[in-house]
Parts: sequence; structure tokens; C-alpha cells
Amino acid sequence: MSLLQRIEGDFLTAYKTRNTSLVAVLRMLKTAIKNRQVELQRPLTDDEGLDLLLKQIKQRQESIAMYTKAGRIELADQEALELELLRAYQPQPLSADELGGLIDAVVAEQGATSITDMGRVIQAIMTTHKGRVDGKAVSELVRNRLSS
Repeated sequence: MSLLQRIEGDFLTAYKTRNTSLVAVLRMLKTAIKNRQVELQRPLTDDEGLDLLLKQIKQRQESIAMYTKAGRIELADQEALELELLRAYQPQPLSADELGGLIDAVVAEQGATSITDMGRVIQAIMTTHKGRVDGKAVSELVRNRLSS
């Protein structure tokens, strides 16, 4: 089942079971998907749907940080709930061991030997494992790997 079909199916189920928080989150996600489809004038691929999902997740993370900084804990809690619901649709993240092995493999594959090759390595990892790795963590681990 594709990501977009899963979202649609889960929306219908949540609506029928009156799960209002999940309905609200999925409604926002479906609206973002529909808006993007109108922009492109074609249906989205699963990869584009994943990009939109990741964008929504990042927006929630930024909102939580801003609300917490402003002392608006109730709004931060609401965003945290939405973030948790959205993360259920994100691909399973790689473990630290898997990520370390992946970085070693990509460094060897790319022939990277110095910090100047860092961009190529990160791009290769982020392209093939979109949504499964954190960009900041990858950047830090690649920098450490190429610095030693």
C-alpha cells in the first residue's frame, strides 16, 4: 500500500471512529497533498508525498521550539501530539549501527578521503534514505568519519 493510499484509508477509519485529533492532522496533510497536486497539475508520487510529510514534521518541530521558547506550553503540547501522529507515517528510522555502516559503505563507494568530499557523501545518503535519517546526525557522523 502506498503512503498516499494509507493516509486516505487511515483518514476514513479515523473519521468513522471519531478520532478527532487524527482526523485533524490527516485533514491538514491531505490538504497539503491536494494543494501540491494542483500546483503540479498531476497526481503526486509516493516520493513527493513523503517530501510533504517530512515538511509537515519539520514544521511541527519548529513550532514546538518556538512555542516552548515563548512559554506557550499548551500550544507546544498540541504541536507535539500532531508531530507524534505524523511520525507514524514516516519510514522507520535507521539505528545508530545501521547508520554507521551505511556511512562507511557510502564513503568507500564514493572514494571519499577528506572533508571536501562530505557533501557528496551526505547527498548520496539523504537521497537513498529519505525520511529514514536525520540530516544533522548524518552531517556530524560523516564529518567525524572523514576527519579521522
